[in-house]
Amino acid sequence: MASNHLNGDSHILHHPKKPKLSSTSTSLITPSEIQSEFCHHDPSVARINNGSFGSCPTSVIKAQQVLQLEFLRQPDHFYFNCLKEGILKSRTVIKQLINARHVDEVSIVDNATTAAAIVLQRIAWAFAEGRFDKGDVAIMLHYAYGAVKKSVEAYVTRAGGCVIEVQMPFPVNSNDEIIHEFRKALERGKENGRKIRLAVIDHITSMPCVVIPVKELVKICREEGVDQVFVDAAHAIGCTDVDMQDIAADFYTSNLHKWFFCPPSIAFLYSRSSPKCLDLHHPVVSHEYGNGLAMESAWIGTRDYSAQLVVPKVLDFVNRFEGGIEGIKKMNHDNAVEMGQMLAKAWGTNLGCPPEMCASMIMVGLPASLAISSDSDTLKLRAHLRENFGVEVPLYYRAPKDGEVGVITGYARISYQVYNKFEDYTKFRDAINKLVCDGFSCNLLSI
Repeated sequence: MASNHLNGDSHILHHPKKPKLSSTSTSLITPSEIQSEFCHHDPSVARINNGSFGSCPTSVIKAQQVLQLEFLRQPDHFYFNCLKEGILKSRTVIKQLINARHVDEVSIVDNATTAAAIVLQRIAWAFAEGRFDKGDVAIMLHYAYGAVKKSVEAYVTRAGGCVIEVQMPFPVNSNDEIIHEFRKALERGKENGRKIRLAVIDHITSMPCVVIPVKELVKICREEGVDQVFVDAAHAIGCTDVDMQDIAADFYTSNLHKWFFCPPSIAFLYSRSSPKCLDLHHPVVSHEYGNGLAMESAWIGTRDYSAQLVVPKVLDFVNRFEGGIEGIKKMNHDNAVEMGQMLAKAWGTNLGCPPEMCASMIMVGLPASLAISSDSDTLKLRAHLRENFGVEVPLYYRAPKDGEVGVITGYARISYQVYNKFEDYTKFRDAINKLVCDGFSCNLLSI
């Protein structure tokens, strides 16, 4: 039986106060203090790729190091008297941030990939135990994250499920385009009387990055009889609005080390209080097996749990900004759009989606003269920008469709986080301009 110490007492958790969105007791952080908090970043690199690994401020790193030393100094005391209470505090903060109904709906795991394994493992068991029929369907977006696609292959396809991908357009002009393609995939899924057991929906696709109308897609799934919905929102918390009661998915995961300033690695997995959402288990089985996912995830053997314990300290950091996390999200979004538009204008290209369909990342078309013609070209050009220009930015190859000639085939995914400066983006702009001026093309790079 799960202990109340970890899962919390219902009388204090059903009606929690939301975390403060702005600080009243601490003065607002200054620009120089922001730069000091991220002074460990390599100053020679224009780091416009927060989306991949996130960023952690110095004050949080120091708090994490204190916890690491506390464990090493007296591990038994730390395990018996500090660990479970600390994880419960972090889960409570997360519960309030995401507007879950109860802290029992929130578990802390390493990352969104682990969360996907937890949910998909349950689907595999349903096939193995005969609760699902061979050929029953799982739906996912064509642009789903690569690791999640592999997990679907490992857990669903191997168990006998049929996987249907939503063929999403890119560039994309409106939510209606996404909704239209999603409905078409659902229709294919239900052909010949098949049942759709799971829909895996990204909240923000990774590459190319687009904010998906997740609330609308979940509603459509309910109307169309999809058994369960899992939202992979690896980039979401700290980047776009995250509200469990509003989105109403069965499962939802997001990394806190990407856009919420936690050290790597930490994510939450929300599982809605419902009979359909029971029987979730961590894939690493340890002593807490059977005591509920939150308990299982809180102890998977001896390891460093410090990233899971500093969430309250991260909230203190966030609340030093005007408007707290809401203010940070708006600032980052506005700046990402402005920088994206600046780059697209300088290169005579276009954005990958309208501003309202991006959060703190946006896709920017690269000049066609760079002759990006494969995924390999994007990796080589990215390495070239890193090694020769000190620019770190992920690139995407968009294959031309039949009949398309002279289209943009390369896009950069730029991020904006609080530590970024205008000069990071002009450095990228000038690097691309120099390559174009020098007559560079990707076929000049060695494999």
